[in-house]
Amino acid sequence: MRNRKETVVTNSASGRTTLISPGTIVRGDISFTGQLDIEGEVMGSIQAEPGQEAILRVVEGGKVAGEVKVPHAMVNGNIEGDIHATERLELAESAVVDGDVYYNLIEMAVGAKVNGGLRHTSNVADDLAVKRVAKAAETTPSPSMP
Repeated sequence: MRNRKETVVTNSASGRTTLISPGTIVRGDISFTGQLDIEGEVMGSIQAEPGQEAILRVVEGGKVAGEVKVPHAMVNGNIEGDIHATERLELAESAVVDGDVYYNLIEMAVGAKVNGGLRHTSNVADDLAVKRVAKAAETTPSPSMP
């Protein structure tokens, strides 16, 4: 038996949902766009394609053992690994995260558990827009008062 890492790539068109159903175990990394629903188990990292809309849902009973990097995640199952949510993270009442959570916006229901650190990160695109507006305000002459 060889020791190799398997990779699963899921490229769904925007508006499509990919389902990993209960009883299914995926061993390897997943890269996706659209919506990915985990009702089974993933043993590997999950990452959204850069620059694409993507939502990860880990439902109650679903499990991920690996790092997660997505814009938007909704968790009501278990994640063993760090989560990086660049836009929004929602942790429902049955969510259990064993790892650090990096978020821009977070919503946690009563009962959600995080066994790790919570680290606020800002959305890079928002930061750049704020800096552009501030710079434009500095270079724009103010109107003179009569």
